[in-house]
Amino acid sequence: MTSVNKSNSDHVIIFDTTLRDGEQSPGCSMNLEEKLAIAELLDGMGVDIIEAGFPIASNGDFEAVKAIAKQTQNSVVAGLCRAAKGDIDRAWEALKHAKRGRIHSFISTSPVHMKYKLRLEPDAVLEKITDSVSYARNLTDDVEWSPEDGTRTEPDFLCRTVEAAVKAGAKTINIPDTVGYLVANEYAELITMLLERVPGLDDCVISTHCHNDLGVAVANSLGGISAGARQIECTINGIGERAGNASLEEVVMAIKTRGDRLPFYTNIDSTKLVRASRLLASITGFSVQPNKAIVGANAFAHESGIHQDGMLKNSETYEIMTPESVGWTESNLVMGKHSGRHAFKSKLEELGYGDLGANAFEDAFIRFKDLADHKKEVTEEDLIALVDDAAVRVNDRIQFHGLKVNSIEHGTAKIEISVNLDGVEKTIAQEGSGAVDAIFKALKPLSGSEPALKVYQVGAVTGGTDAQAKVTVRLEEEGKIINGQGADYDTLVASARAYINALNKLTVKSKRNAPGAIAV
Repeated sequence: MTSVNKSNSDHVIIFDTTLRDGEQSPGCSMNLEEKLAIAELLDGMGVDIIEAGFPIASNGDFEAVKAIAKQTQNSVVAGLCRAAKGDIDRAWEALKHAKRGRIHSFISTSPVHMKYKLRLEPDAVLEKITDSVSYARNLTDDVEWSPEDGTRTEPDFLCRTVEAAVKAGAKTINIPDTVGYLVANEYAELITMLLERVPGLDDCVISTHCHNDLGVAVANSLGGISAGARQIECTINGIGERAGNASLEEVVMAIKTRGDRLPFYTNIDSTKLVRASRLLASITGFSVQPNKAIVGANAFAHESGIHQDGMLKNSETYEIMTPESVGWTESNLVMGKHSGRHAFKSKLEELGYGDLGANAFEDAFIRFKDLADHKKEVTEEDLIALVDDAAVRVNDRIQFHGLKVNSIEHGTAKIEISVNLDGVEKTIAQEGSGAVDAIFKALKPLSGSEPALKVYQVGAVTGGTDAQAKVTVRLEEEGKIINGQGADYDTLVASARAYINALNKLTVKSKRNAPGAIAV
């Protein structure tokens, strides 16, 4: 259970904001089913607090926070709100269904934000802090408060704002480096200064929330912990506004690996980190760079002859943690065209997939058998791409059914694509400058809008000429950016699936941010 004070001084609370701050990254918008899947995994892997969204931002965000609050079994569920009674009421309306809910209130405190964004004098900001935290405290005893742009706030005023929040009843004080400005030891020094100067702060949990604009979000977060903070706000794969947030998998493994310098622990089951990374990448379409720490494809790869020689003699020569400790596995059960449902289900469980639901499981199994007919051996990477592709499409209003390429002559392609649109079978014939162009032209009208194609990216899930293709499509319409992703052994089919995935998201996407709202 997550504590609200520092009675356990060695425990670092992991506050995951993938579904709130992470989703605000352009193109990372998720629908309700996708958010519930991420939240379920976070809950199961030991995340202490899940920031599920910003309930006042939209009806979609409100319903997502409410649904996550009802679903979550172990984690505290938090909702973000501005320093306004309407925001706080809306947040609590969504959170009251949780076993344990947290109201997270914020207001800007830096000179530039107060002057140009809030248009308020410092005394008025202080009054809002006291009023909003006190109001939230009457609804729940678990209130967190954040000074937005805190690291660019004048130190004296920052101390006054934190003291006001503490006196009003906040039990967690978060210090956001909203624009990723601090470097070296500055963040740790800021935490130390606050602990020395603010009465009562040592009875609260101090939280870090660091952005990665200068590439030091993880370093600053760990520095904050060393200085006395005991909560880290982070995201899977480090996604978030601009350059992103501190990466959950990196802070967790730094603490786990370097106990000599970081004598703390988290409640995270680190063997689920790769699974969480892959699920999020599949849902958002944001691929993980190969050299990404912990979860990148090359994180435990060794090509140099000297490195390989050392690894063969003793893996500790070049690895400071084991691949298995973060969820990388080696295949023990070879999957192929003769594998049945039981073996398929067993393999998915081994890879960290729980109950997919009957429809998603059946779709995944049928596509697995089809893939196995085209490949000698189906790898774990193939299964993950295939299952993730199936799991997030069960309730889509547009569903792919088939593709026929009739001819390609002199750069002109003629295709027929079959889809199910709101329960009605539809076949569309189309010509284009190549098969992909024809496919996208055929599908585009199905959304009833005019999205612009911004990114079309093809990658191979594994090596070899029989590799499964993984396609990412990015669409933009009226400032809304949506990513779609599809996987198949046929690149054209994968392209169609990716475009359809993006269209489905586009039709349900709602505006996320309320006026004046911003990530902390």
